[in-house]
Amino acid sequence: MIDLHSHILPGLDDGPQSLVESLNMANTAVSVGITYLFATPHHRNGQYSNVKCKILEHVLEFNRFLARENIPLIVYPGQELRIHREIFNSIEMDEILTLDNKGKYLLIELPTGEVPPYTMDIIYELKLKEITPIIVHPERNMGFLEDHHLLFEVVREGALTQLTSGSVIGHFGKKVKSFSERIIEHNLAHFIASDAHNSGPRGFSLQEAFQTISKTFGTNRTFYFRENAELLLKQQHLYIDAPIPIRKKTFGIF
Repeated sequence: MIDLHSHILPGLDDGPQSLVESLNMANTAVSVGITYLFATPHHRNGQYSNVKCKILEHVLEFNRFLARENIPLIVYPGQELRIHREIFNSIEMDEILTLDNKGKYLLIELPTGEVPPYTMDIIYELKLKEITPIIVHPERNMGFLEDHHLLFEVVREGALTQLTSGSVIGHFGKKVKSFSERIIEHNLAHFIASDAHNSGPRGFSLQEAFQTISKTFGTNRTFYFRENAELLLKQQHLYIDAPIPIRKKTFGIF
């Protein structure tokens, strides 16, 4: 399996703080079937700063440790970038790191409590630069939770989305799990990733999430998510289903 979003590098953000913890995470990832993994530390979220050159150096070093310890995992560079108004200045300053440094896909994090009013403009301008933003864990964003149609608009504008595996299996509560299911049902999700921060509660639950998706939506939907991750890694065209607006549920007798 391929995991597009993790916090496995030691000492960079709210993930593991030591190399031993990071290697334990790597062993855990391998034990659940993950062979390729993107290290995506937080950047510009108000607490952590991890610029492109810094992440590239740490990924190179960490892969050396993995090889030395005979851990069969390959780590690719990435970044979880908090959306901000000066994002294009950050790109010009070469501090922004797209997935595998290929200049094509960029993980974008929105603030938990809202969808900033400039989000659509950022998506539009990124697409003009031929960078596709992947909005991470939209199912946990209060703006999307309160107004589902906002998520449809974001996807229609050209963004992709990545659900967290823990959300799919209920680790963040029933409301988030239910919203995750509606996102999948309406073709508004394109990837599932762990967003792993440790080997415990916020670990690698990717396989469990795929099992849950297969039970609810069928194996074809699981194949869709797994295939998209492989296609992204190979820099090939993704499968993108047409998004469907999420209508408000109406309760009562018809």
